[in-house]
Amino acid sequence: TRRRRVLNWTRITLNADLLNRPHYFKMAQFNASYSYDWQHSRYVNNSLTLVKLTYTKLIHTTHDFDSIMNANDAIAQSFKNQYIPQMAYTWTYDRNYHSRRTLNVQLSVQEAGNIFWGIYRAFGHKGEKELFGTPFSQFVKGQAQVVYGQRLSRHNIWLVSRVLVGAAHAYGNSSEVPYSEQFYIGGANSIRAFTVRSIGPGTFHPNADNRYGYIDETGDVKLEANIEYRFPILGDLYGATFLDAGNVWLMKKDEARPGGELTMRNFAKSVALGTGVGLRYDLTFLVIRLDLGIALHAPYDTGKSGYYNIPKFKDGLGLHFAIGYPF
Repeated sequence: TRRRRVLNWTRITLNADLLNRPHYFKMAQFNASYSYDWQHSRYVNNSLTLVKLTYTKLIHTTHDFDSIMNANDAIAQSFKNQYIPQMAYTWTYDRNYHSRRTLNVQLSVQEAGNIFWGIYRAFGHKGEKELFGTPFSQFVKGQAQVVYGQRLSRHNIWLVSRVLVGAAHAYGNSSEVPYSEQFYIGGANSIRAFTVRSIGPGTFHPNADNRYGYIDETGDVKLEANIEYRFPILGDLYGATFLDAGNVWLMKKDEARPGGELTMRNFAKSVALGTGVGLRYDLTFLVIRLDLGIALHAPYDTGKSGYYNIPKFKDGLGLHFAIGYPF
């Protein structure tokens, strides 16, 4: 009998990141993880992170940044120094159907702090619990993504679509999901008519004179849908037209971010929509991409009525240079 070959390997990682927003804040993040990956079939990959410990610390803030934290407790809680002890699992199905269709499905779930919280509770410890003298975060987070591609002709013309949904919920030892684990939207691999963190949550939008407003534009829930028509132009140069939609929302009402919560009443209005065109140059080992996004609907009040509510056409343009396909 033919034995099925199973591939598996172990990963141990150590990382240090520095997020520096000039004139805003500087945040350091350190993490170590131990993971086990295995491929039990030709199309299915599994990744189980048995332990991942992350430490986030604000090492510098400005006066204006501190004033925002003082005015919005929810944002302040997400930025506080904390440990994030996690476990995670990702299941991936990736298949190419004779170069005519492609399907990639990725499901991931992660939890933080539950084991430590359970140990503390077992020993009767109540109130906020700490790890090495610093509070640890407690939340659950899940995300699902489906990418489907269909070749429309033998001339390498493809129609590729993606649907992504994610949600995160803090509880127990935390009132807010850590800032580094919250969802955001916009940019080269998302809704390309808008820059990163420039929309959401919901219909909320910071005042025009608030240059620190992007800090608020994250959420607990994310929904995104994209469709892209890819076609050859000349040799290794390809073109694309696309349509992107989505946003992030809050699970609970936040007085400092009105309209940010997810409700059926404001759902349709709060979905951002953009289209655009792009160029891709295929170097075989990588793809160089240039996309021009064109906004069709902003989820917030722009001062202009109607579904197309972009005040000026040039205000709704977003140019992105990137490596690789967006999905």
